Amino acid sequence: MWRYYAILSAFFAAATAILAKIGIKGVNGNLATAIRTVVILFIAWGIVLATGEISELKTLSKNNLIFLGLSGVATGLSWIFYFKALETGAVSKVAPIDKLSVAIAMG
Repeated sequence: MWRYYAILSAFFAAATAILAKIGIKGVNGNLATAIRTVVILFIAWGIVLATGEISELKTLSKNNLIFLGLSGVATGLSWIFYFKALETGAVSKVAPIDKLSVAIAMG
């Protein structure tokens, strides 16, 4: 099942790059990131609430919270720099460099 999720992730990552490049025209990358983040916030919490997974909040350990928080910081910085790159760079050049994250994560 994980393969289907990974394929969907790749598809939506590609769509993200294309749609972001179109949407960022004339918009500051930080503002674009903030707007995108609000949309993601509503979607993510909507899924958690709709599936009843909100009850799992109480099972999170301090370690879970620390590392999920750090992951959130890394995600935020990644998005900010991604949008800054898209402000001036072509999607066809920015997206492949962004995908170097795969090689870095494997290292």
